[in-house]
Amino acid sequence: QVQLVESGGGLVQAGGSLRLSCAASGIIFSINAMGWYRQAPGNQRELVAVIDSGGRINYADSVKGRFTISRDNAKNTVLLQMNSLKPEDTAVYYCNAKVINYAGNREVWGQGTLVTVSS
Repeated sequence: QVQLVESGGGLVQAGGSLRLSCAASGIIFSINAMGWYRQAPGNQRELVAVIDSGGRINYADSVKGRFTISRDNAKNTVLLQMNSLKPEDTAVYYCNAKVINYAGNREVWGQGTLVTVSS
C-alpha cells in the first residue's frame, strides 16, 4: 500500500509564504509524476503544479511566477514553495502521485492540508 503524507499548511497573511511537503511511502518501484492539486469550497479540484520523473513541470496559470514545485526522486518527496500568497489561494491542497509498484500503475492521493490566506 502506498501512502502520501503532507505537511506545511496553515494560516498566512496575503503576501506571505508557505511551503508544502509530501512524502510517499510503501512499496514503490518508481513514481512517474508528483504534483499538487487544490480544492476551494464550492469549487472543483484543480491542478496547481506537477513535475514528472524527468523534471518537466507544469503550473496552473494562476500560480505561475509565485509557486515553485520541486522533487527529490531518491526520497520520493515533492515540495511546493508558495510565495506572494493571495486570498484566492485559500483551499485544501492535495498531493498526488502516479506510482508504479507490484500492482501496476496506481494514482495515489494524500489526505489534504488546509492553506488559508487572510486579506
